[in-house]
Amino acid sequence: MSAWLPFALFAFVASITPGPTNLLILTQGARRGWKSTLPAVFGASLAAATIVLTVGLGLSQTLLAYPVVRQLMAAIGVGWLTWLAWRLYQSPPPEIETDAERSGAPAFGPRQAAGLQLVNPKTWMMALSVVGVFTDSASSATQIGLLALTFGIVALPCLALWGMIGSGVARLFHTKRQWQWFNRALALLLLAVAWGSVLAS
Repeated sequence: MSAWLPFALFAFVASITPGPTNLLILTQGARRGWKSTLPAVFGASLAAATIVLTVGLGLSQTLLAYPVVRQLMAAIGVGWLTWLAWRLYQSPPPEIETDAERSGAPAFGPRQAAGLQLVNPKTWMMALSVVGVFTDSASSATQIGLLALTFGIVALPCLALWGMIGSGVARLFHTKRQWQWFNRALALLLLAVAWGSVLAS
């Protein structure tokens, strides 16, 4: 039980720090409001908890034994994030979007958020860290399940906060040019975070 507080702090730091998922939730909040981010928040948190669980129950051995699997997942993830960043870079301001243009902005719902977690290098490195630091050969499936559940619960408010920040930031923009710079800055930051995660792994 003495490890639960350090683990909760680890989960908080891992969830609150900028990453691809956080940035896309921020974008969703800025374009469509805080409430629109909640499905993505739940999808991302559930997927992260599931990844911690599966890694803890043995998938980590496969990932460590076959580096090519990790490399393939990283390549898929960075490719998708690069495509999303390009769409975000080109997307118009929300106040002037038409139905046709709205499809140009990255959709980020629960399925997209969960799918991103599955190919997000940051999430997998976090899960491997959880298993390496907070479990050992004596850890039971129940203990690993509780760790995964704790991580998912801690991630919920952390990711929701990014949606709230996005919603608040949106109130500061009043011109098309301001929105254009915001979209482009987030797109470039998303690229930097995505490629940085791959290079770090």
